[in-house]
Amino acid sequence: MSMQRLVVIGGDAAGMSAASQARRLRSPGELEIVAFERGHFTSFSACGIPYWVGGDVTDRDDLIARGPDEHRARGIDLRLRTEVTEIDVAGRRVHAREVDSGAESWTSYDKLVLATGARPVRPDLPGMDARGVHGVQTLDDGQALLDTLARARGKRAVVVGAGYIGVEMAEALINRGYDVTVVNRGSEPMSTLDPDMGRLVHRAMEGLGITMVNDAEVTELATGEDGWVRAVVTKDGEYPADVVVLGIGVRPETALAQAAGLPLGAHGGLLTDLAMRVRGHEGIWAGGDCVEVLDLVSGQERHIALGTHANKHGQVIGTNVGGGYATFPGVVGTAVSKVCDLEIARTGLREKDARRVGLQYETVTIESTSRAGYYPGASPMTVKMLAERRTGRLLGVQIVGREGAAKRVDIAAVALTAGMTVDRMTALDLGYAPPFSPVWDPVLVAARKAAAKVRDS
Repeated sequence: MSMQRLVVIGGDAAGMSAASQARRLRSPGELEIVAFERGHFTSFSACGIPYWVGGDVTDRDDLIARGPDEHRARGIDLRLRTEVTEIDVAGRRVHAREVDSGAESWTSYDKLVLATGARPVRPDLPGMDARGVHGVQTLDDGQALLDTLARARGKRAVVVGAGYIGVEMAEALINRGYDVTVVNRGSEPMSTLDPDMGRLVHRAMEGLGITMVNDAEVTELATGEDGWVRAVVTKDGEYPADVVVLGIGVRPETALAQAAGLPLGAHGGLLTDLAMRVRGHEGIWAGGDCVEVLDLVSGQERHIALGTHANKHGQVIGTNVGGGYATFPGVVGTAVSKVCDLEIARTGLREKDARRVGLQYETVTIESTSRAGYYPGASPMTVKMLAERRTGRLLGVQIVGREGAAKRVDIAAVALTAGMTVDRMTALDLGYAPPFSPVWDPVLVAARKAAAKVRDS
């Protein structure tokens, strides 16, 4: 077997997982691996950045799973601060530019992995490029925000957007002693939940002292003569700010792929087959936040930016690049978060997701507790469940509650993956003892109620 070269674009979860797995299967004498990363860091946890900003994680390096020197010691030619600017698919080569020196070069490849991630949504509005306005996607972004917090003139923060990042950053800024306002375009925070469940999050945020402004469309960021942001302006009001954090969401970073003529889906992410190979392109793979994945519940492609998926994609890609065989069958859309001690979880479809794909459904919402009601520390929990009309197939679950609530969503995630009905779920043999659960776990209480509703429909 002649020497081949694998080129990886992107040095975070998917890219370096792929490189590391390929190295496990192929020695440096069989496979040369070159990885390009435009930032300063590799293999870091973007999900941990809000907790670093908020002070729960004190050392930035705790968020780094494997540093550059560790990758290099394993025979990976990792080139930091080097941005790939062009992919020549026909010529099987990539063009790169060193960020600091400006030096440019072409590198040929036999196999290519695209792991370019996602970029924070940054609307084209006046003042978006002002000083003191921050997206939070990389460790460099997190450090820049902390630097701003250290020298900000006041203690007023505005978070634009109320998704996972927006909600987590709002809590982080509260922990830093800031007066926090969240400006949200939706009717309730956490648009990944149905509005009735998002309302529970709204109340918890206000309980923390966070000011929630819903149904608000940002029109500009007002700036002072010194170029620093001073307020977030909407159609209905103006909210003073010494720092602004953008938590509007992310989009796949696929400009390189699009320019190279690679196939993109409806959400702007790369399309791959089950082996994570870019469709129609032998020798090119893609994974992580730059791809779209199959939703096993709806049967449609989705873009979901999560480190759990990215690491799995990398393992699959690395196995296939290294000569083995692996596939990534799809996702059910499981995610968890928290606001102070309020835990938030969802998996599967929301009501509007089900309607969009043409599914008819029933919904139930139940109130329960995390432990037996008589056991000390039992806390309330709300579970919402969607089931398909007539068949009773589980379609989705949302949970909002205190300690012990969020990880219960994993029961539903397994049931969704297995295609279970809510009636079948009621027979699940889950663990029980008063310190851990009521006799009927809250998820099973919801399943019983959903099964009855399906039977009566």
